Amino acid sequence: MFSTTTFDIKVTVIPEYDVKNSFPSANRFVFRYTITIENLGKDPIQLLRRKWLIYDLGFGFTEVSGDGVIGLTPEILPGDNFTYFSNVMLRSGVGNMQGIYYCVNQSTKEQLEIEVPKFNLVSQVLNN
Repeated sequence: MFSTTTFDIKVTVIPEYDVKNSFPSANRFVFRYTITIENLGKDPIQLLRRKWLIYDLGFGFTEVSGDGVIGLTPEILPGDNFTYFSNVMLRSGVGNMQGIYYCVNQSTKEQLEIEVPKFNLVSQVLNN
């Protein structure tokens, strides 16, 4: 588990190797990650955009950005959280991800950049 807090917004990531959808002989290593965004502050926020930096050992960095997460731009009230899962494919079976959620404080209209902590991606095949 990987976790960090920015502007009273706690982001926790739990990555796992997806054995069923991975094909190491074809350089296809799939990882599922579950993310929980907790609003520890006193104002509601809305997640508008995201940016990911994905590192694949031997293949370098890829940047991915877009609106919302999993097609949603969730509003997270004080004391509430939003959990979702997604996945990423690496060619090497070893890497990491980190990112930023671009949010807005719904009360003050302040733009917030919320850190997503760097988390490791290591396939089970390479652990044995």
